[in-house]
Amino acid sequence: MWHDMLTVQIPIVEKIIRTVAVYAIVVVLFRLSGKRGLAGVNTFDVVVIFLLSNVVQNAVIGPDNSLLGGLVGAVTLVVVNAAVTRWLARDPRAARLLEGTATVVVAKGELQQRALRRLALRPSEIEHAVRLQNGDGISDIAEGRLEPDGQLILTLKTAQQDATRGDIEALRTQLASIEDLLTVLAGRHRDGTGKGS
Repeated sequence: MWHDMLTVQIPIVEKIIRTVAVYAIVVVLFRLSGKRGLAGVNTFDVVVIFLLSNVVQNAVIGPDNSLLGGLVGAVTLVVVNAAVTRWLARDPRAARLLEGTATVVVAKGELQQRALRRLALRPSEIEHAVRLQNGDGISDIAEGRLEPDGQLILTLKTAQQDATRGDIEALRTQLASIEDLLTVLAGRHRDGTGKGS
């Protein structure tokens, strides 16, 4: 039993090459499927992910069902992914090539229909994201973009944004200046009224 679990049935180098090759192909497939595939996982996406993992399993493990062979594949995946992630963090050109760039989907309160069609995004998905950020509608958005990782980033127009602590502090400072000015004017008025009576 232990012998079968620990005996790798294909060479370890082949196992590593298979794992790296499948990783690279799946990355390319996700890159070609676009940012929309990462924006929100729906029922169909879940089905594809489950089937994809089952389809590529044999390509990774080959005829090897040993525990050690599975561990070699798992370690290879984690190491390759960590290396690619660090590479992308250091090299903006590689990140642009492998991940792509952000796509503007809303500009000055208007949907960018060509971008939506290209990304296969529905206006209802954008409207839902607007409501999550306390906007009333797409017209409240200064700019909306779909990032390479699938996140939809929306920037509300200045008039639609909630006040920040800095805004409130600036307002307090202005009110204090107005109060001081009113106090000075009231004092002058009293002095002027006293002289005239």
